[in-house]
Amino acid sequence: MDIKITAKNIKLTPAIKEFINTRVGKIENFFDNIVSAQVYISVEKKIHQKAEIVLHTGAKTTISASAVETNLYKAIDAAAVKAEAQAKKIKNKAKSRKTTKKSVKMVEMDPFADTVLLPQADVKFSVIKQVEVLPMNPEDAAYEMERLGYSFWIFLDEDSKQINLIFKRLDGTFGLIKPIKKK
Repeated sequence: MDIKITAKNIKLTPAIKEFINTRVGKIENFFDNIVSAQVYISVEKKIHQKAEIVLHTGAKTTISASAVETNLYKAIDAAAVKAEAQAKKIKNKAKSRKTTKKSVKMVEMDPFADTVLLPQADVKFSVIKQVEVLPMNPEDAAYEMERLGYSFWIFLDEDSKQINLIFKRLDGTFGLIKPIKKK
């Protein structure tokens, strides 16, 4: 890993350089593909010592962490701890994505099955609304749906006396669902 160190208002001593190289180098134990690291250290008002670590990974991900302490070594260490935590989080997310993809691939489905039975998840309703179904034609139902700002509307068709559903499509047109009896 290529580590670039920038110091502001402080002399970059070999001891500080060595500490930064070893401390930032330990982050590679948690995250494999770190391409480069940039470390910014600065002193402000002689009491605020700031360290910022920016890690660039091969996966086009950037990890950034900073810390302000009264001691420069503590600031570097605190920023490194934050960067390690972010690296662990990113690595765990990647692992969980891989395991879910593998588990989906491992499930074998019968290609000749008529229906696919999926496990029932607990269905939770946040709102249950009772609506009076009025007899109307599809044009009136579309007007009522638009007036109320809904994306769909259930109504009783005047002609067939059956429940119909009208909905707004993504292209701005309307769709109409009419039930039929299955033979």
